[in-house]
Amino acid sequence: MSGRKEVHPCESPLDNLYMRKLVLSAGQDATAKMVIFSVYVVNKAGGLIYQYDNYVPRAEAEKTFSYPLDLVLKHHDEKVVVSFGQRDGIRVGHAVLSINGVDVIGKNTADGKDILEYLKDASNYPVSIRFGRARLSSNEKLMLASMFHSLFAIGSQLSPEVGSSGIEMLETDVFKLHCFQTLTGIKFIVLADPRQSGIDALLRKIYEIYSDFALKNPFYSLEMPIRCELFDQNLKSALEVAEKAGNFGAGS
Repeated sequence: MSGRKEVHPCESPLDNLYMRKLVLSAGQDATAKMVIFSVYVVNKAGGLIYQYDNYVPRAEAEKTFSYPLDLVLKHHDEKVVVSFGQRDGIRVGHAVLSINGVDVIGKNTADGKDILEYLKDASNYPVSIRFGRARLSSNEKLMLASMFHSLFAIGSQLSPEVGSSGIEMLETDVFKLHCFQTLTGIKFIVLADPRQSGIDALLRKIYEIYSDFALKNPFYSLEMPIRCELFDQNLKSALEVAEKAGNFGAGS
């Protein structure tokens, strides 16, 4: 045997590079399960054209209460949040997510009643309330994408380096934001666990998926929201592969 590796003619160089990086990561720690939180695609004008949440938020705390409720709640940004009275994993700022196992809709119960008014009625007790981090609305996601687009442009202008690539990564204690901008100005953004590796390869894989299943789709208009089933399917597959290959250690 010659020992030469046969490459399938349909494999692209990006596919080979992506899989090599993932295999190396998996070899370092095959048992680690990392998390990629979400994916955003922003057009060159700063408009959000695609967003996908890749995880189910933890149900931080659920508790059954008797009357009167010993937490102070208030309306905030079309939600009902805790303003005073932390206990049993319930924190100030947590939002009401469900009542008696039924998800709420903004500041109203599923049947349209104001949550604060509902909880003032003693006849509704005992009541089970689930609290957690407030989920972003569609409008909030659009606003955040536009804000990041502006920060990216500011960062590029302020950089002392000529031809700066802009913001490539922002790091916090609980997640890292990774950004890859194409030559045409499209930004691919991934929010991931700080220990998740291989994100650079993943971003380029997402770009390849975008090129294959959005740009080549005759029904897709450039710069418009991406609503392509094959794009969704291949993106989810790429995220699953990246998560399984992620390792605890230095980030990408």
